[in-house]
Amino acid sequence: MDQAWMKLQNGSDVRGVALEGVEGEAVNLTPEIIRPIGLAFAQWLSEKTGKPVSELKVAVGHDSRLSSDRVKTAVFQGLEKAGCAAIADSGLSSTPAMFMATVFENHAFDGSIMLTASHLPFNRNGLKFFTRDGGLEKADIAKILTLATETGTFDEIECSGVRKIGLMDDYAASLVSTIRKGAGQGDTPLAGLKIVVDAGNGAGGYFVDKVLQPLGADTTGSQFLDPDGSFPNHIPNPEDPDAMDAIIAAVKNKGADLGVIFDTDVDRAGAVDKNGAPINRNRFIALMATIVLGEHPGSVIVTDSVTSTGLKYWIEEKLGGVHLRFQRGYKNVINESVRLNGEGKESWLAMETSGHGALKENYFLDDGAYQIAKILIKTAQLHAAGEGGVDRLVDGLPEPAEAEEFRAKITEPEFGAYGDEVLKAFGQFVADEPGWSATPNNFEGVHVTVDASAGNGWALLRKSLHDPVMPLNIESEETGGTAKIAARMQDFLSQFGSLDLPPMS
Repeated sequence: MDQAWMKLQNGSDVRGVALEGVEGEAVNLTPEIIRPIGLAFAQWLSEKTGKPVSELKVAVGHDSRLSSDRVKTAVFQGLEKAGCAAIADSGLSSTPAMFMATVFENHAFDGSIMLTASHLPFNRNGLKFFTRDGGLEKADIAKILTLATETGTFDEIECSGVRKIGLMDDYAASLVSTIRKGAGQGDTPLAGLKIVVDAGNGAGGYFVDKVLQPLGADTTGSQFLDPDGSFPNHIPNPEDPDAMDAIIAAVKNKGADLGVIFDTDVDRAGAVDKNGAPINRNRFIALMATIVLGEHPGSVIVTDSVTSTGLKYWIEEKLGGVHLRFQRGYKNVINESVRLNGEGKESWLAMETSGHGALKENYFLDDGAYQIAKILIKTAQLHAAGEGGVDRLVDGLPEPAEAEEFRAKITEPEFGAYGDEVLKAFGQFVADEPGWSATPNNFEGVHVTVDASAGNGWALLRKSLHDPVMPLNIESEETGGTAKIAARMQDFLSQFGSLDLPPMS
């Protein structure tokens, strides 16, 4: 049974299968498993805060997943069994709001739990944990799951002390206040602007009636706002092509000035400009960097490892900032930005190409809605000045001619060690390959710069954060360049018998 809990760790989250319905995926996030996790969080939180469990206040919220009520009930039972002083039900919530439950003066919970599995399929669910210091780290999750194994399963109990709270109203009001103050255009700084939202049937529908409309925006054409954990329209994921096509179509159909798209729990976002061009991945980071470096000139922008050469040029040459291309994983990116500030190096923005992003001014909270708030402030200012939309802020961003990602599966049981062997050999391959050189200041896997004679771009081979996979990203400044680089990568990787290679040509 011990492994029943430990296998649920997914980095700094707990994730598992909560519903039947997908072949080959057995349910492992059951009420029997969840109750001890709720109890263990209370024990961990008591140790963290120095308070007895009997004085702890904990809030719980969830996204639109079909399993939310069942998972939430089991969490409540665990917290009740632990003896928490107060347990609150925030109902349908966003992940950023659940963190804010620990810092809002009128709530001030000791800890909070968000039930979500981000954009994963309908049968999945999970738990994210927060204190006033932010989201928990991997070691904290391991400790909580270890405590759960020591407790073991227990029968369901009656939860008589759970009270409902209006956290999302308070969170939305805080966003409205932030935008009004930042835009400086009175109570309705978005008046005269058409802004459409695609919530993907997740938890982000509140953004229309509780944020945009009070600010004066015309939100006609917003879509998929009703929560539905079967996700009938598209995957709620700003990286998904179908999802982006849906918000692009909405912007074009309504002649909107801006389109906004959220993932299921609203910790990630993307956008579309008035021309129907996506603002995601490198372009989203470029826009946020433009805004942040305008406020904090010369500061460090921390990104994940797969950002483009054009983005580095944009941040450093165009904007005069410093670009640190760090590691994949939003917690890695955020923690590096926090570390830099601790060393006295100003860093106000940490972003991943997936749409995860955090700002120093907002507790370094991974918050898609707050990023959109910053974009809306700039949108309102440009509109008032008659200077167009935010697309003009990233006009001229160099885009690669081609970009590809391949994922090679590791079939070796000890996949971490095997991946290290591949990377060590790849480092030697790069040293010997004409026209290839190791990219300086690299913090993940092996990043190689390829000159014009060999493909005119770069490649990054790394290990997945959690899975037996080696992702390979390739970018080129010329048509046909990725094929040249991929061909040499295939020659190299084909010598490893425990790598299951995808088609690369």
